[in-house]
Amino acid sequence: MRWTVWKACGLAGLAGVAAGGIVVARGERQRRSYTPEEIRSRLHARVADSGRCAEPPPG
Repeated sequence: MRWTVWKACGLAGLAGVAAGGIVVARGERQRRSYTPEEIRSRLHARVADSGRCAEPPPG
């Protein structure tokens, strides 16, 4: 009985690692799909929204 509990925990752990890898891969794919100009404009918008800067930098 004891070994089946440990086997179930091991399988659950492997499933969790696999699911985590899928989430990381999906996020990386989404990050790489942006062009540098899109990233720059998003960062400027976030800084402007945060109130740290009165106006976005020129350029």
